Parts: sequence; C-alpha cells; structure tokens
Amino acid sequence: MVHDSPDNPDDRARKAPPAQAIDTPPERLAGPDVDPAAAGGDDEDDALLPDILEESGAVGEGPLATGHEAIERAVRLAPTSPGVYRMLNANADVLYVGKAKNVKKRLSSYARQSAPLPARILRMIAATVTVEIVSTTTETEALLLEANLIKQLRPRFNVQLRDDKSFPYILITGDHWAPQILKHRGAQTRPGRYFGPFASAGAVNRTITALQRAFLIRSCTDSFFESRTRPCLLHQIRRCAGPCTREIDFGGYSTLVREASDFLSGKSHAVKQELAGEMEKASNELEFERAALYRDRLAALSAIQSQQGINPRTVEEADVFAIHQEGGFSCVEVFFFRTGQNWGNRAYFPRAEKSFTPEEVLGSFLAQFYDDKPPPRNILLSHDIEESELLANALSIKAGHKVEVTAPKRGEKKELVTHALTNAREALGRKLADTATQSRLLEAMAATLSLPHVPKRIEVYDNSHIQGTNAVGAMIVAGPDGFVKNQYRKFNIKSEGITPGDDFAMMREVLERRFKRLINPPEDAASKAKDDDFPQWPDLVIIDGGRGQLNAVREIFANLGLTQVSLMSVAKGPDRDAGRETLFMPEREAIKLEPRDPVLYFIQRLRDEAHRFVIGSHRKLRKKDIREAGLQEIPGIGPSRKRALLHHFGTLKEIERASIADLGKVPGVSAESARRIFEYFHPQPG
Repeated sequence: MVHDSPDNPDDRARKAPPAQAIDTPPERLAGPDVDPAAAGGDDEDDALLPDILEESGAVGEGPLATGHEAIERAVRLAPTSPGVYRMLNANADVLYVGKAKNVKKRLSSYARQSAPLPARILRMIAATVTVEIVSTTTETEALLLEANLIKQLRPRFNVQLRDDKSFPYILITGDHWAPQILKHRGAQTRPGRYFGPFASAGAVNRTITALQRAFLIRSCTDSFFESRTRPCLLHQIRRCAGPCTREIDFGGYSTLVREASDFLSGKSHAVKQELAGEMEKASNELEFERAALYRDRLAALSAIQSQQGINPRTVEEADVFAIHQEGGFSCVEVFFFRTGQNWGNRAYFPRAEKSFTPEEVLGSFLAQFYDDKPPPRNILLSHDIEESELLANALSIKAGHKVEVTAPKRGEKKELVTHALTNAREALGRKLADTATQSRLLEAMAATLSLPHVPKRIEVYDNSHIQGTNAVGAMIVAGPDGFVKNQYRKFNIKSEGITPGDDFAMMREVLERRFKRLINPPEDAASKAKDDDFPQWPDLVIIDGGRGQLNAVREIFANLGLTQVSLMSVAKGPDRDAGRETLFMPEREAIKLEPRDPVLYFIQRLRDEAHRFVIGSHRKLRKKDIREAGLQEIPGIGPSRKRALLHHFGTLKEIERASIADLGKVPGVSAESARRIFEYFHPQPG
C-alpha cells in the first residue's frame, strides 16, 4: 500500500495503526525496575509454537448442569439484537468471547442440554458461571468488537493470534528539500510517502540498501545532513548523490526521488526503461563512466526484484493467507503484495484447540489480524470461511474503500494461494522439527544434571559494568520452543551502597527483585499471567560464575524461602576456552562434560545469549550517558578539541563510529588523544 501522509495531524493519528515495538509483550511482570522493551533489536523471529490445548485439559469445570443454569439465566435477559457475549468462570476469568446477530438465539443454543455439542464446547459450558453481554448496533460492529476483546482478554477457548507486531514501512520524507529514505514503524505522522507494509525489518533494510544503490537517495538524519562540509563515505561508494554538499543540484536530486517513488509505486518497468535509455545515450556519447553508473543502478533494481521472489502479473494489491494444520498445531502463512510486487511473507502459529477446523482458525485469525492494521483491497484465502462477506463489509468500513475476501479457485490468484500454502506446510514442518530437537536437548539436560523433571522454563542471569558504572543485570529465558525473547528482562542496578565492581552484590539485587515479584506479584501482573501459556516460575536458574557465585545465590534463595528451583553456575574454562567449562550444582561435585557433548553446547548457547543481551543493554545505558555528558568527559578533550571533532565528523554518533586513524586526522588531535577517544567509546565491559 502506497500513500502520502495526510495534512491534518489529528486525522493521521486517528487513521494510522498504533505503534508496536518488536517483540514487546504485555508487561506480565514488568514494573518500574524492569524494561521489557530491551529484549532485542529489530530482529523478527518466528512466533513460538503454542502449547497444545488437550481436549481433556482441566479448566476448573463444575457440573455441566451448573453451566447450563448460568447460561439460561443470561438467555432470559439477552437481547435479540446483535452483540458480543463473554463467558466467565468462578474466578472471573474470561473463557470465551463470541458474537452473534441475535445474542438470545446464540446463547439458547448453548443452553439446550440435549444439543449435540463438541467436547470443547461442553467443557466451556461446564466452567461457565456468568455471562456478560454487550449490545451493538450492527453485526459488523459486533465482529470488530469481538476481535478487539479476544486480543485484549486472550480467552482460553478462542483462537488467539500470537506474536502480533506492527509492520515496517519505507518512508520517503516530504519535509526537507532533499528527501530522506528510511524505515518507519508506528503512526504515520511525518510528512512524506509511505510504502508498505513489508513483512519484516530485514526485508525493508535490504530494499533500502538496494534503493540507495539504484537511486542514490540519502539515508542520513537532517542534523547530520546540515552539518556536512564534505561528502560522507556513502557518496564515495556511490550510495548517495551527495545533496548535502551540493554534489547534485535540486533538480537532479528531485529526479532521483521521483524515480524511486515510481519504482516503489509499481512503475518499475517504466523506471528501468528510462534508465536503460539513459545508459544507451551515455554509451553513444562515449561517456562510459556515466553509462557504467546507469548500468549499476539497473543491476540494483534487478537485485530488488530477484529478492522478492514471486511477483504477480495481474494482482496489484493483496494479502494472501494460507493455513496448514499438523500434529495439533496450525500455521498461517501471510504474503504481502503491493504495487504488483512481493513485499515479503511471514508465518504465524495461532493458539487454538485441536478440534478447531482450518476454516474456524483462519476466520478468527483474520478478524484479529486486521484489528490494528489497514487492510488491502483484496484478501485471498486458502479456505472458504463462513463469515467472509461479513468480514469484507467490516474491513471495508474500517478502511474506507472496498475490500474483497475470497478463496480463489483458478487463475493467478489461485497460484498465489497455492504458493502460500506450500510455505505454510514447510514453515510448520520446520517449527515442529526445531521443537522436537529442543525437547530432546531439554530431556538430555535433565538426565545429565539429575534434575527432578524436564525443565519447561530456564532462566539465565548475567550482569555487566565498567568499573562499576552503568551497572546492569539481565535475564534471558528459554523453554521447549527455544529462546522466549518476550520474557527477557533488564535490571538497572540501583543500590547506592554497592561497591563498584561487586558482582556478588549486583547479582543479589537482580535476583531479589526478580523473585520478590514472583512471590508477591502486583495484581495487574498476576491477572495477565493467568492467561499466559508459558510458566512464570523457572525450573532451572543458571548463573555465570564458579562455586563462589553459586553459594552466594544459594544464600539469596534460602533467605527468600525458595526450595523448588534448581540452581547451576557455569565457570569458564582456562583462558576462557569454550568447551572446557565447569558446571557447579548444590551438594554435588563439579561436573565436566565432554567438549562435544550436545548438552554442554546447549548450556554454552544459553550463557552466550545472556552475555549478548546484557552487553547490549549495558551499551545502551552507556551511550545514553555519553550523549548526556558529551565529549568533555573524555580525559584530555577540552572545548577546542570538542569543536574540532564535531566540525570534522558532524555528530557524536559519527565520532563514535570513527577508527583511531580517522580520529587522528582531526586537527589538534594527537595519536594518544585519538586512542583515548576510541577507547572511551569502545570499552571492554567487565
């Protein structure tokens, strides 16, 4: 979808989908001292497989007759108009959210004791003690409200969309004479043209890189642009036309921007023809260097289209959804086509009971998927869903243009759906294989370490600081599906009495804050955790260190009264040699595993992931301090050298990126000063 940002900022905020950070979950355990948004960068991992919801799983059912009585009471007061109903259990947890054109008639179908109903529905009725009803004006309004409530409340018996993130766009800005190209998420309030959505940040980044090679549009910030006195490296490697220092005039740069916009708008053939004509003209005039430049730009455009894989001939704008079920799991593969180009695909693994048919899962998935996203004009499905017409009407009202929801039977649209279905089948196969491998590793770990049972949640802790400054602790989490990044947590060390560099005291603060929240959770965190499939309590805690760290953590656990959590520390081998680690556990001799043991490799992965995450969190804190303090904090850098550095590099970020050799080229900066500056920005954390 390609569009310009509207003129009215209020309208923009109202129409744009809400911004969502990558990998940001509801803050189940987060408080003032926890930063769940620090869980990662722009990497977009596939969603985890949900736990299988067994048909016979207990949900606190009472006698079936009790549930029928509760529903019969609701039927007597229910309206005959459209609406949404919620079934609640004895703890006031929402079990199911449904909608109906006639609420009274729909609830009556649950109240009939002689009606043949699936086991899933019978278990839901048995657990129901209260029914809440919200009337709506139309059935379309009920559909939209139902999708919104399911995403908010995550009811046990509904299909649930998991790992729901906002999608990135490409923005060519419109508030500067030399427009910038950049990746954008969230509300589309900045003036310019937006192209998307793309399936992932990686797809956007690759496309922007190729577009820079093809159209030489700048990607730098306005502040960096305004401070330049000479072209930057991107100009030298022919990825920017250099408008900052007037290497290209306004008219020439505007032409490049127009060509880039045309290409992203679907006029790729016309743009390539224009470039080919310019290349031929330059060659005929014996201007071979200019001809080579056009040749390289054409090659960059071809690279973009080759990366996009399948590109439709007749489908201008569509989202393609295909569902495949296997082993009790469902995978929905989504392809995004805009301006006749494939802008990526993504696999989702919604949470649903095994008794749900593909049509039921897909229908519920679609309503939730577009709850906060603008729909395209065409939605192509692998299966016919029961309420396709109702969904199309609801999305048309929401989008302000006609939306068609169809399951094509022939032609190119059918080919696109078949291609998506193949990807869904392969994605689910890969995920099931990965999950099986992870399960075998966890079983082997439990056997090797003599754990009481196979761990479902492993927490690994590490901390980082530089001579006690910017101290931060971190927790990473792993389970049967691998790393669970939406459970990662960062802890800024706050205690003022901690001696700089006291790793024991820092670990004590982190663990006390973490487990005190688990022992006495806030009311909001406890209620959100109820609906979460993933366990909140760890089965195994791993820390970085030797016997001393292990004993210190044992003391902390003893003071908190924790006796059911297994504990292990991992000491690095001689010269920090991977493969020669020593494992320590309470009341046991030190454990040395063979270097090629899969369990040891798995433990190394856990430890390295914790180290990666805590180092990244530490660097973010340090960079923030550097931005706030400025260069004057570096020994030997006074006002005059600071001015010289900023004049030469433009921004503090570029100074941070510079090598020692580049820093030494600044007038007034000696080799020793250059080394100090470099080491200030690139310290070795301890």
